[in-house]
Amino acid sequence: MQHKQLEYFLALAETLHFGRASSRCYISAPTLSRNIKQLEEQVGCELFIRDNRHVQLTAAGEAFCNYAKSTILNWHQFKASLNDAQEVRGELSIYCSVSAAYSFLNPLLSSLRARYAQIEMKLHTGDPAYALERVLDHHEDVAIAAKPAKLPQQLAFRRLGWSELVFIAPTITCEVNSLVSSAQIPWQQLPFIVPEQGENRTRLTNWWRARHIQPPIYAQVSGHEALVSMVSLGLGVALIPQVVLENSPFNDKVQIVQVDDAPPPFEIGLVALQRRLSEPVLEAVWQVAAQI
Repeated sequence: MQHKQLEYFLALAETLHFGRASSRCYISAPTLSRNIKQLEEQVGCELFIRDNRHVQLTAAGEAFCNYAKSTILNWHQFKASLNDAQEVRGELSIYCSVSAAYSFLNPLLSSLRARYAQIEMKLHTGDPAYALERVLDHHEDVAIAAKPAKLPQQLAFRRLGWSELVFIAPTITCEVNSLVSSAQIPWQQLPFIVPEQGENRTRLTNWWRARHIQPPIYAQVSGHEALVSMVSLGLGVALIPQVVLENSPFNDKVQIVQVDDAPPPFEIGLVALQRRLSEPVLEAVWQVAAQI
């Protein structure tokens, strides 16, 4: 029984989908299927029930999950113990938004670089809505993201800071500016520019629902930075993390709309797969993040 097979098993147990699991493990679906079959032959029973549409863990598969996780964890801890007296080295792939790179990533990487100079870091930036998915699908080792109301159980979260959520409107003379300047803001009439998906979209939708608001949506965009740009042109209003506004080149062209009951702030932090935290490089970045 090879450790790789146990990792393949855990990937399939988490996704319950041969296509997604094989993509996560960087192997083909037939290779994954062959390894799972070999594993079942060694164990002596079926670990999954599968047909053309569904994959499901058997009772034995559920029990085997604990064994597989424990074995992989012990293996990584053993390898880490061999490196205790050696310098931690390896590659770390990070995903975050451009705004997070300015506000939260810089102090993290500065500390990490000072303590572990042999760790090679690769940074990918993009829409924060994809941060958790990028880690779950093994595209990145860690990501900086807003903590959702329900964090997937496979993920670990380490807080780096907070960001208030604020409503913004244009400062130029336009219909939107006139509406937000009213004594009672007519939210039902205000055109909104919203993220296509993600925690920000969820918070805004919940805020609307609680107040029975159904405003017109002018545009849906990918990423928070584009929200500020479109609002500055007078096209609508938006809800954004304040940290995005602070780092935007358009922050002098928008204004914060004072709202007493704005959605709760974002808890921003580092996310990684729970079962990988014992790996030397991830353990190092996790320890550094705890001290920021």
